[in-house]
Formats: sequence, C-alpha cells, structure tokens
Amino acid sequence: MPWIQIRLDTNSDHAAELEDLLLEAGASAVTLQDGKDQPLFEPEPGSTPLWHHTVVIGLFDAHTDMDEVINILKNQYLREPFPNHKIEIVEDKDWEREWMTHFVPMQFGTRLWVCPSWKEVPEPDAVNLMLDPGLAFGTGTHPTTALCLEWLEKQGDLCEKSIVDYGCGSGILAIAALLLGARRVTGVDLDPQALTATIDNAERNRIAPEKLQVFLPEKAPQEKVDIVLANILAGPLVQLAHTLAEYLEPGGKIALSGILSEQTDSIVATYSEWFDLEPVVHNDDWILVTGTRR
Repeated sequence: MPWIQIRLDTNSDHAAELEDLLLEAGASAVTLQDGKDQPLFEPEPGSTPLWHHTVVIGLFDAHTDMDEVINILKNQYLREPFPNHKIEIVEDKDWEREWMTHFVPMQFGTRLWVCPSWKEVPEPDAVNLMLDPGLAFGTGTHPTTALCLEWLEKQGDLCEKSIVDYGCGSGILAIAALLLGARRVTGVDLDPQALTATIDNAERNRIAPEKLQVFLPEKAPQEKVDIVLANILAGPLVQLAHTLAEYLEPGGKIALSGILSEQTDSIVATYSEWFDLEPVVHNDDWILVTGTRR
C-alpha cells in the first residue's frame, strides 16, 4: 500500500507543536529532518536539540483526505504565516529493513571492525565488535567516534592496560578497548540509559562482567588508570579537565573528542596545563586531541 506525506518547513521552536498537531490529525508517524545541512553533535543529557531549519514530515494512509488534514492544521496552528508545505506520494517499503541496509560493517585501522548483528563479519580473524544501533550515542558512524576508535587501534597491544571511558554512551569505545586487549575498563555516563546500553553491548560481545564496570559520575571511583577516553562535548571537556587529568599518573595517555575544529584552541589551552599534546587529528569538522600526562 502506498502512503502520502506532508512536509512542513519550520524551525526548532515550532517543530514540536507541528509534530503534535500532525499526530492529532491522524498521522501514522512523524519524523523531523535537517532542512539546511546543519550538524548536530552529541546532546547534553536530558536535552533534545533540533536544527534551526527543521522539516516536519507527517506520514498518512494513502486514502487520507489531505485537504482536510491541512484545514485541521491551519485551524489549530495559531501562528502566522502557516509553514510552507508539500504533499507527496511515498512508495510502500519495509521501512525497518530499508534502514538496516544503511548500517554496514565499518573498519577502523587495520584490525578493528564494528559490525551490526544482521551482517556477516567481513574478516572473521579480525577484532570484531558486534554493535546494533540503539538509543545511546555511539555506533562508529560519527566522525568523533571514528577518530577515537582509530586512535585506540593504533595503540597496539593494550594488554594489562586499565582505561576510563568518560561519557561511554553505547559503550563502543570501552568494548573496543577490551577486545583489543585491555585488562579493565570503567565506563562513566550521566545517562542511566547509556550505562544499560553499555552493559547490554558488552554482553553481546561476551565481555566478562568483571572487566567492565559502569557508573554515574558521582559514584565513579577516582582511581588511577593508564588511558582516559572522553568523547563528549567541548564545554564539559573544559569543565572536567582536572577530573580527567587526576585519573592518570605521569606517562598516562588521554584521547578527547566531540570537539569541533573551531573549539580546538580552548581544549588545547585547557589540557596543556597537565598534558604534552600531540598534533590535532581532523575528520570533517571534528577533531581528536591526544596527549601524555606530565
């Protein structure tokens, strides 16, 4: 059965209101899309950032009277002018299967792969991290995660290394470190859902429970480790600089991401107090800052 959809051009302030009105008008589903190719990076816990130019799309049964839908929207949307809109016929698809085709195995460095569970592992003898997209941030597709995974893979043998993954999200970095040989990883995140996702993904990868423990920040043990990973945001990274530095003895390594190129100077200036920093690595508009504790 085909579907029919209406696309409404709006902004981040009015998107939620239009979403509610579409659902009230009988939409089977409502999605929000970027209208102007504006990047959104990992949000602060509890926040739901939207693009300044947002397209709100309501999907309806093909037999729906769209003139009636438009009238309902105009009568209840009290702002002027009513958003620009377009009505389109959409072919029927198995939407879940369509989405799944776009998440494929990805290679990081020479030996690390991140693979969805429904795909065949490309190199059975490689280090294969099985990870399905979920509600927590981190699948390897974002440049910040890719930067951290590539850096981890280049560290060589992580045998006997202890690691803190601060802002662990889906647990992708913590699990990758363990699969690459790390002895123990502590995952820290503000979002309890992220901690659950980390444990679930660790079980999927047959990680022994004693090798990976997760904590909310206020309960995280402040013990010394060999490596600190923090793929969060520039603002929190500045605020957490002393905390992250205190995890490391002299010679310990740190890798920081979630940082836009224009935020480089702020991060470098802050962490130079404790670390000898390496040249910044770029991926699109994002950077990775790494260094060694003095």
